[in-house]
Amino acid sequence: MNSASSGRWSELASPAYLAASLTLMLAAAIFAFNAFLVSTAMPSAVGELHGEAYLSWTLTVYIVASITAGASAPLLKARFGARRCLFVASGVFAIGTLAAALSPSMEMVLVGRAVQGAGEGLVAAIAFALIPQLFPSRLVAKLFGAEAIVWAAAAFGGPVLAGIITEFISWRAAFLINLPIVAVFLVLVHVAVPQEERNYDAGLFPGVRLGLVALGMMAISVAAVALDEPWQAALVVAGAALCLTVAVRIDLSARVSILPRGAFSLSSVPGLGLWTIFLLPLAQSVTGVFLVYAVQHLWGYGPAVAGGIGAIMAVAWSTGAVTVANFDGMGRRLTFISIGAAVVVVGLLVSLASMAEHLLSLVMLGQLVIGLGMGIAWGSLCQVVMETYPEGERDKASALLPTLQSAGYAAGSAVFGLVGNLAGFATDPSPEGLRFAMVAAFIAAVLLAFPPLALTLRMGRIHRAGPSA
Repeated sequence: MNSASSGRWSELASPAYLAASLTLMLAAAIFAFNAFLVSTAMPSAVGELHGEAYLSWTLTVYIVASITAGASAPLLKARFGARRCLFVASGVFAIGTLAAALSPSMEMVLVGRAVQGAGEGLVAAIAFALIPQLFPSRLVAKLFGAEAIVWAAAAFGGPVLAGIITEFISWRAAFLINLPIVAVFLVLVHVAVPQEERNYDAGLFPGVRLGLVALGMMAISVAAVALDEPWQAALVVAGAALCLTVAVRIDLSARVSILPRGAFSLSSVPGLGLWTIFLLPLAQSVTGVFLVYAVQHLWGYGPAVAGGIGAIMAVAWSTGAVTVANFDGMGRRLTFISIGAAVVVVGLLVSLASMAEHLLSLVMLGQLVIGLGMGIAWGSLCQVVMETYPEGERDKASALLPTLQSAGYAAGSAVFGLVGNLAGFATDPSPEGLRFAMVAAFIAAVLLAFPPLALTLRMGRIHRAGPSA
């Protein structure tokens, strides 16, 4: 399905690809709008149900369930086919949405959020696995560009829509916005996703491996949101790393693996790409952890302005993604990946300066530069990983990408939460104390952004030296 010619944006809307384009863009929309809808409506839910102690857990259980379900996607897709998996996963997401929206207590909201996360994680992973199956190489970058536009629209429209519905109807109605989106998605799946033969030799459900993944991610999330003692949090993170390492080792020796062959190898382009998929969001996640809070408490703006500044990144991301989507070729993609990673480093340095110098203009510029860098790098990075794996491993590699991205964000939340607490974030609420903690967190982010930059440069050198392993 590869083509040497450069694709055109109009091809995404052509009869051959329109249904598939809409399906995968809507898969991105389910995740994006749900994230922004819930973040806006959840404080009202917490207030009504008197569940302030559970606010952070509404995200924690969602992320853990999403990552765990996403990790199972390659085997489930092989055993049951993509269409069946998407039907079931969408139904699970809808059930979780209903459970959360109709909950009489915060405990039931948490159950609904966990079910939502499991459904969304599987939808995202299967959707990524379908990209190289449904689209020729020349259109993949443009599809990622279109999905980035969906994210930008969700970043601005989601909070506004959820805010209006929450204020004039209820937070429960805001949650239920997901249901018509899922209904349209199911119709598109029926039209666009081909029926596949079931592979009954795809292996047993990897319960032990997924259990270790869930345990590791839960430990990381607990360290991020529930532990006050910094060294206690560090110990939990170390235990989580051990769980995930054991899960990977078990998977490498399994007859049917979750991970693609050579995953995380430091001597191949796709192996380095998988590391970058994890590490780049980890470094960038400092903005998601602290930026909106800092704008509110250091500059005194309300949630609307702070959220708008936070959304600058989504617009810049889509701009970068659309720009690089007009170019094709493996060499160019690898160049874009390195350029994007370098731009992210620059953006984090600008953000660090904004905290050190207390300049809101630099906060906005930092958001713009970081988003632009991520947009330049991300679609090319995902496409390189997909296309450098052999056909038999491509489903596993593609499905792993959104799972690794989410894991990177979760790990980043834990790491920067730990750094912030060590710098006094939880103990010194004064503006000076908060600014010191922000500077420490952004210094850590800059340092953590250099390893993925180095990995992207190594990817380019390996490619120029010869075919990847």
